[in-house]
Amino acid sequence: MAEGNEQVELKFRIYDGTDISHGSYASSTTVTALKQKLVAEWPQGKSVTPKTTNDMKLIHSGKVLENNKTLSECGVRDGAFAGGVITMHVVIQPALAKNKSAKKQDTGKLNTCGCTIL
Repeated sequence: MAEGNEQVELKFRIYDGTDISHGSYASSTTVTALKQKLVAEWPQGKSVTPKTTNDMKLIHSGKVLENNKTLSECGVRDGAFAGGVITMHVVIQPALAKNKSAKKQDTGKLNTCGCTIL
């Protein structure tokens, strides 16, 4: 079988432990295409929802996958694990949350030690 035609069975685990978009994907599928599918099929009623593909990261085997790479280039192989289904973790970090956390660090007080030296 040609490498681009191999099918990889994937499921995606989101922040609350729910698995979504379980199915077979071609090993030539890009990470960006997977993210677009996840944004389109994101479950309704979740407290955190990605608005764009830039709001999410896919993690496989402890590594953040790069958008422009295919599944095969990222080392995602079918049958690598018992049961044949590979679970990828989805991390959501909207751009607004990134900006808020940066502002909190900038506006913090400097030298606010509450220690007393005796």
